[in-house]
Amino acid sequence: MIAYKKLLIATVCFSLLLLTAPLACTNDFTLEQVMSAPFPSDLIASPQGDKVAWVFYKEGKRNLWLAEAPAFRGRQLTRYGEDDGQEILQPLFSPDGNSIAYVRGGWPDEEGEVPNPSSNPLGAKQEVWVANTRTGQTTRIGEGASPFFSPAGDRVIFSRDGRFWATAVAGGRAKKLFEIRGDVDSPAWSPDGNRLAFVTTRGDHSFVGVYDSKASKIKFIEPSLDRDIAPRWSPDGKRIAFVRQFNVTDTFAAGRERITPWSIWVADAKSGRGKEIWKSGKTERDSFSQMFSDNILHWATNDRLVFESEKDGWAHLYAIAATGGEARALTSGNHEVENVAWSRDGSFAVIATNAGDTDRRHLWRVDLAGGRAEAITQGDSIDMYPVLVDGGGLIAFLRSTARDPLLPFVAAVDGSNPRPIAADALPANFPSARLAEPEQVVFKAADGLEIHGQLFKPADASGKAPAIVYMHGGPVRQMLLGWHYLFYYHNAYALNQYLASRGYMVLSVNFRAGVGYGRAFREAKNRGPRGASEYQDVVAAGKYLRSRSDVDANRIGLWGGSYGGFLTAMGLARDSELFAAGVDIHGVHDWSVRVSRAPWATRELIILALESSPINHADKWRSPVLFIHGDDDRAVAFSQTVELVKKLRERGVEFEQLIFPDEAHDFLRHESWLRAYGAAADFFDRKLK
Repeated sequence: MIAYKKLLIATVCFSLLLLTAPLACTNDFTLEQVMSAPFPSDLIASPQGDKVAWVFYKEGKRNLWLAEAPAFRGRQLTRYGEDDGQEILQPLFSPDGNSIAYVRGGWPDEEGEVPNPSSNPLGAKQEVWVANTRTGQTTRIGEGASPFFSPAGDRVIFSRDGRFWATAVAGGRAKKLFEIRGDVDSPAWSPDGNRLAFVTTRGDHSFVGVYDSKASKIKFIEPSLDRDIAPRWSPDGKRIAFVRQFNVTDTFAAGRERITPWSIWVADAKSGRGKEIWKSGKTERDSFSQMFSDNILHWATNDRLVFESEKDGWAHLYAIAATGGEARALTSGNHEVENVAWSRDGSFAVIATNAGDTDRRHLWRVDLAGGRAEAITQGDSIDMYPVLVDGGGLIAFLRSTARDPLLPFVAAVDGSNPRPIAADALPANFPSARLAEPEQVVFKAADGLEIHGQLFKPADASGKAPAIVYMHGGPVRQMLLGWHYLFYYHNAYALNQYLASRGYMVLSVNFRAGVGYGRAFREAKNRGPRGASEYQDVVAAGKYLRSRSDVDANRIGLWGGSYGGFLTAMGLARDSELFAAGVDIHGVHDWSVRVSRAPWATRELIILALESSPINHADKWRSPVLFIHGDDDRAVAFSQTVELVKKLRERGVEFEQLIFPDEAHDFLRHESWLRAYGAAADFFDRKLK
């Protein structure tokens, strides 16, 4: 009987092999295995540089982890043991490094409702907690977010209802730090610890203020009609630098971006009087960028300020004297600076960039006085989020490769002797050795623009394989030649690997509107609701696959989430003869609904937005689709899928659905990811095999 069963299985496999030669009868690994890797985020270092901490997501369980000098061996600090979807956010060391403040719970919506993806009858809250770095004991501070410590480290201050509240580290009743009009954020203590700089946002303008805790007074720094942000104290505490965004009349148009000029100011902290030391130009490239982050402004050695600008078309660092003058480029070339670790003495920085390796990330050291840049890491790794430890002699960072998921590492500041901090966290049965090495491919869209992609080939494939095109979300994202450093795309990379293991040729497309290839590529003309120009890159990817001798031209599907869901729906609506099936995860289907709510919307732009939407092309939709959406999506309204399905029902288009009650946009539960991706793989198996 056993022999008969083995013969039957072999016969079935051989029959399937004749039908679809490259498809394996059994998987090399399971979806659960390839998605079991822990995901690290929010890597931070203590002020003394003797500790690093990060958040580890392990199959839905989120916890703080800690590693201490000199061994820097990771250990779990907190003990949250459920896949309940409650995030851990914004960890921060106390001044003495003995405590870590953090936020537990997702961001509330406009009505103040916190995501509750497990449908807990008790509801969910966003709260500030403090963990002891020695014992792991946790103390609840109160409802709120964005915690920071008092200079003495005896109090935790956090944001709630647009105000700063303070309480003892040991817990207790919270009190407002001070009362003021507007919502406050961006806190920064003066070097002497007596004054707190902050930003108060008041509708169409914002001020930089300074709260004197001893005198209990507030002073505003060079107030204006514009938006002042990012206050930074000089090392001696006598001046404050900040960024000013000018209020100008400008609207979005189909042909160009909205222009927001900006400048850098330096003011006397005592009098509040200041002067402009640098001002952007009037071109789109000079405009304030949505990509700017904490790198935007920093005091460096020799009384200089370092700032980020895209004035040459790429995100680079520049230095200027605090008294004004010519800004000097510290980095240059066709690459982008993504994150920065500043040395304590302000003499150098370590940056993560795609310099010399467009579809990866590596670390470079930049001399902030002379502008010299030297590579620290190289090769086939992806290195991100550096922090300096041990007095700047060591560097901690997050690293991945094509087969090794992202993990925290520590190395000498020159990049030598890298070693993982928490290697044991990776499950023993994780299938690293069986993963595909994605190949870089470059092809051209119809208008001649070069598009980068990553091609996942099934192992030992022969004959013509079914194929799948993947589009990332954002759209200001870039998929890489390895495990991604963002959680959402770490998961997407896992599914692409799983699909390749099941016999699919998978092409991940870095369409225009993404990052990594310069501002002009990111802000491509007529993209999104202004013409969907990036859709031609998806078509080019499909045609590239169809041209390959190892791909079955009649079995090409596509999938994506969020913006990638929009492009998936566009492919099925406009080119069902090219794309045979698709999985659309919380995609945007009607741009006009979103655009019409914007203050800068015009009737012309709303009409163009509808013409640029999948729902406007539903009459030509023929291919089957699987929709996946959580109904507590705060990024893409659930109604976007509801309204599209109405159109497809009217036209008799085949569709399937997987709906997650109370789940958010970026699925907060591991169970949701497994169900969504398992359903996607099953759908493709039924429609493309």
